[in-house]
Amino acid sequence: MGNRLSRKVSVGRVDIGGGAGVSVQSMSNADPHDAAAIIAQAEKCERAGCDIFRLTVPDAEAAKTLGEVKKAVSMPIVADIHFDWRLALAAIDAGCDALRLNPGNIGSPERVRTVASAASARGVPIRVGVNLGSLEKDLDASLRSGRISAAEALAASAMRHVGILEEADFRDVVISAKASNVLDTVAAYRLLAEKTDIPLHVGVTEAGTTIPGAVRSSVAMGILLSEGIGDTVRVSLTAAPEKEVKVALEILRSLGLRENGPSVTSCPTCGRTRVPLERVAAETEAALEELYLREKAQGKTMSPFPRVAVMGCAVNGPGEAKGADVALCGGNGDFVLFVKGKQVCRVCADEAAGKVVEHVACLR
Repeated sequence: MGNRLSRKVSVGRVDIGGGAGVSVQSMSNADPHDAAAIIAQAEKCERAGCDIFRLTVPDAEAAKTLGEVKKAVSMPIVADIHFDWRLALAAIDAGCDALRLNPGNIGSPERVRTVASAASARGVPIRVGVNLGSLEKDLDASLRSGRISAAEALAASAMRHVGILEEADFRDVVISAKASNVLDTVAAYRLLAEKTDIPLHVGVTEAGTTIPGAVRSSVAMGILLSEGIGDTVRVSLTAAPEKEVKVALEILRSLGLRENGPSVTSCPTCGRTRVPLERVAAETEAALEELYLREKAQGKTMSPFPRVAVMGCAVNGPGEAKGADVALCGGNGDFVLFVKGKQVCRVCADEAAGKVVEHVACLR
């Protein structure tokens, strides 16, 4: 892992940069005027392990909704603002913990100073978020003509917006510079990491539906985080927000940047398989995650979390059973359950996940 040290920015109770752990963000996709729906999404995301939650604020009524959400949700809330500086002020008044806006898009320098002053007075940081789809005209023209690369355009745009805030004497800033292309995204963040010590919010914008989006996000974030680049992350999926959180956590866990949680080793199956392995593996994974989150909410820890394997037949099953704390080894229609490498009992497919959770809970 790299060791880029960025300055610290605090979003409510969550520190970004300054040596803090990599935090996970997601965003509501519910109606921005429906407080109950947003709160329900936020609670699902928080249970899944989300640290920071973002809402879009397209009008004054949505700013009021943000205030209702803020009162009901313990996670820090970020207000997503575009174009209208008055909505930024309304979101600050409603109690948001951070703003996501580009100062070059909200009007005159005087308006930027007004927003910056209000944010500074309330301790509200600002994330400058640039995407290839919303570059300034001159940078877009330079990109299209081939005079600069996509990464150079993104980095230049981000630093331009940061400069506007710095002219307003505001430095409590985080940067994101996202493309939908993995290689452009990686190159842009590498450039920014060289240019500034501002904390970086890493992600691939418009990454796609669940599987393609998870893969693209994992590749980009895996490269950057392994180089020490990235202080907070969001996986952007065309899916429920809590799925974004799960993918982000798996990325961080795989790199050793989050505490070890449930992880199920399972085989890809073959013609020897005589059990519904895909279903049992999925049920086991879901049940273990539920156990982990329930224990975590109670203040209990499972570090390291017991290793679990769900295998389809006798070829690799017994070997995996020896290496796992709890293992299922498929047979002819049922499973053999192993605990610490020792055979305990046979169990049918419908009861397999429950038996695994029962024994994992005993090992904590």
